[in-house]
Amino acid sequence: MSNAGMSIGIPDLEPKGLWNHFYRLMQIPRPSGHEAAVREYVAGVAKNLGLQSMVDNAGNVIIRKPATPGMENRRGVILQAHLDMVPQKTAGTVHDFEKDPIDAVIDGEWVHARGTTLGADNGIGIAAALDVLSSDTLCHGPLEALFTANEEAGMTGALGLNPGMLNGEILLNLDSEDEGELFVGCAGGLDGTIRFSYSSVSVPPDCTGVNIMVTGLRGGHSGMDINLGRGNANRIMNRILHMGVDRYDVHLASIDGGSLRNAIPRESTVLLAVPSARMEWFLEELQTMAASISSELMQADPGLRIEAEPVEVPEMVMDDEVVKRLVETVSACPDGVCGMSVEMNGLVETSNNLARVKSDGSTVSVECLLRSSTKAGMQKLSDMIDSVAREAGSLAFFDHGYPGWQPDPASPILKCMSDIYRGLFGKIPEIRAVHAGLECGIIGAICPGLDMISFGPTIRHPHSPDEKVNVASVQKFRDFLVATLEGIPE
Repeated sequence: MSNAGMSIGIPDLEPKGLWNHFYRLMQIPRPSGHEAAVREYVAGVAKNLGLQSMVDNAGNVIIRKPATPGMENRRGVILQAHLDMVPQKTAGTVHDFEKDPIDAVIDGEWVHARGTTLGADNGIGIAAALDVLSSDTLCHGPLEALFTANEEAGMTGALGLNPGMLNGEILLNLDSEDEGELFVGCAGGLDGTIRFSYSSVSVPPDCTGVNIMVTGLRGGHSGMDINLGRGNANRIMNRILHMGVDRYDVHLASIDGGSLRNAIPRESTVLLAVPSARMEWFLEELQTMAASISSELMQADPGLRIEAEPVEVPEMVMDDEVVKRLVETVSACPDGVCGMSVEMNGLVETSNNLARVKSDGSTVSVECLLRSSTKAGMQKLSDMIDSVAREAGSLAFFDHGYPGWQPDPASPILKCMSDIYRGLFGKIPEIRAVHAGLECGIIGAICPGLDMISFGPTIRHPHSPDEKVNVASVQKFRDFLVATLEGIPE
């Protein structure tokens, strides 16, 4: 069912060209790995404008626009954004991210979706680049737009970019989330996974079935929000399992916690078989534990709910020895902030998101996303997780790594954009690095010598159903982008 009536007004926001493209993007489902339709839309815009475009083997779209007459000697600029969005929704929201449009609303100074992620990360960046390409009044040098695939689930588009595909000398990444700040560095990332194979065994006699559910957490971006002290549903559920296994001989039939590596896990569910004679005591201690954890997270995550629901007794449960190893592994696995930067005050240097704990009938996996702005920090963290796995009689597997982006204080585009921002808004922009994975590190390694800056409007709570974008900041972001393109030197 179309949500056009529900989202009326969004295409009329200023700047209209940008918001109109963003509104159209909201109608196109584009979770990671399902970007064919948005690729077709972006390429279609280029075709309608008579611009040169191509799709490479990694699913990236590259569009080229000639310079405004008289500006052919300006340095070439690459506008870069990613095509996919993070698919997250609240427990009560019915939404198929592969089929349904985003239902968004203007709420005062913000635009947000109803019960799902909005896709402003990085839909606003796509819309801004398309707005620039569509303009016949904006003055600029040679332009390229690079729309990368699958950024949120492994950055495979950026990693698959072939050297020599881009002609520009300056890359403007449109994927940051704080207007008035210029980002000059980011963390690298690495996927880590620990797997346990298990045998299913019959449930012991005289057991009762119960579902335990952890819900209501805020979640959020596993890099940008990792320092906010929010609850991790997998960590909370593991505390419950540790108590149940250790003191009440509970048996685990299945577990499903978290959803995406780059989102702080908001929910977890387990199916247990509990000895009937101990069920009352188990539930009493669970209630006490729930009150204690809620008190711990009262400031950071006041919506936490821990609930127990009686269900039919499962026919089979996991081998108890594997469950003990799983609980010990999750207990020992690093989670959250692991180290702070010495060079940049207040910047997280190294972190781990204990993102996913899931069983499938024969294997239970613990999935993490490691981040660090230094090679040494990443190595230290991966060694710790490897040691945790080995202690539990398993192995850790690491893949889909991507490099960080080291700040260049002598960057010419940094000075140019700082001066332009001060001229527009009367203040100097803040210069920052970010504890998140931007594609600048990957693209810069493939295309050495690029001068790079990342910037964007103000977006809050990306990677969660609370995601929202500030309307006024989008106008400032667009004005700054236009002025920057007009001011690029020769």
